[in-house]
Amino acid sequence: MRNLDVELSAVAAAAAVLAGVGMSPVAHASTYGPELNGTYTVTSNGDWAKTNDVYIDEATVRSTWTISSTCSGPTSCTGQVTSDQGWTAPLRFTEDRWLLDRVIDNWEPCPNGTAAPGYQKYMFWGVDADGQMDPHSNVLAGTDVTHGDSGACGINKPLVIRLPLRVQKVS
Repeated sequence: MRNLDVELSAVAAAAAVLAGVGMSPVAHASTYGPELNGTYTVTSNGDWAKTNDVYIDEATVRSTWTISSTCSGPTSCTGQVTSDQGWTAPLRFTEDRWLLDRVIDNWEPCPNGTAAPGYQKYMFWGVDADGQMDPHSNVLAGTDVTHGDSGACGINKPLVIRLPLRVQKVS
């Protein structure tokens, strides 16, 4: 009886080894969510900018971001963006989009020579070739919105500039 147990154990071990031969690991972008990791080209398109809801051309801004992120669930991811423009900011994913908030010192020039800060929010999500949401795409679309405080520079109306955004993975 004892020899039979040893033989069965040996057969089971051999079967397990043979089952794993020739199998390569499957690559997954993430265990949970649509993680972003790598280098991305980012374009905020000034040709379609809106200033306080009126189309007014702004400068198109192109930059390179290095993004690292991890997900703890399908709709819960965090990370960090480092821009070649000299800033770093936290990144988070909630429900269906990536969000990045940062403060820009001296963003809104005031008539008295001072300047007020701007509050920039990038919102973007993966899209397919037809512009439909695709959380695992290497091309993302969204908006780059910067606003000042109401009352800044003595004006009781916030300055708000909204630009279309494209984020594309380079490497």
